[in-house]
Amino acid sequence: MRNFDILLQRWRARVARPWVPRGANVLDIGCFDGNFLDSFGDRIGASVGLDPSVLPHETPHYRLVSGHFHEPAPFADASFDAVVLLATLEHIRDKEPLARECYRLLRPNGRLIMTVPSPAVDLIIAALIRCRLADGMALEEHHGFNPRQVPTLFCSRGFGLEKWRRFQLGFNHLFVFRKPALERSHGSHPVRSPHIKRLF
Repeated sequence: MRNFDILLQRWRARVARPWVPRGANVLDIGCFDGNFLDSFGDRIGASVGLDPSVLPHETPHYRLVSGHFHEPAPFADASFDAVVLLATLEHIRDKEPLARECYRLLRPNGRLIMTVPSPAVDLIIAALIRCRLADGMALEEHHGFNPRQVPTLFCSRGFGLEKWRRFQLGFNHLFVFRKPALERSHGSHPVRSPHIKRLF
C-alpha cells in the first residue's frame, strides 16, 4: 500500500470507529491487515477479521482468518454486535447472500457499518495509479456499483437505516444499519433472537 492508500484506509476507519460500541464482538469482513480491529485495543470483545489476503493471526481480542465471505458463514446466529465492511461491499458481486448473512450474524439491536465509494472514485484512483501515487486495492472489482442501491439492499432484509452520510469530499459514503431489537416469529408474537456469546 502506498501513502495515499493508507490515508484513505485511516480516514474510513476514523469515520466508522465511533459506531462500534465498547466491548462489542465485531466481524470485520474484508479486514485486509486487521488494522481496524487492532486500533480498538482492549475496547472490543472477541472479534474476527476475515479477508482472503490476510495472514492468520490471533490476539487476546481478535483473530484474523484467511478466506472469502460466503453463505453460510462459519459462525452461529447472533454471534456479533457489529459487522463492518470498509471499502468491501463494492467488491462483492452477489450482494443478496451477504445481506442475509449480516442479518443472521448480528444480535438484536446490532449494527452493520460500511463505507462504499462513489463510482466517480474509480476514475480518480485509476489516474493516481498511473502516476504511481496509489495501488488502488483491486479497483477492477468495483463493477461500477452505485452506493444509492445500498439502503434498498439492506432495508429489504429487515435492517433499519440509522445513518447515511458522505465523506472524503463527497466521494465516499458511510452507511450504518441497525437490526431491530425484536424480531417476529412465524406466528403473531414478537420474539428475541438467540444471544450467542461463544465465537471460537
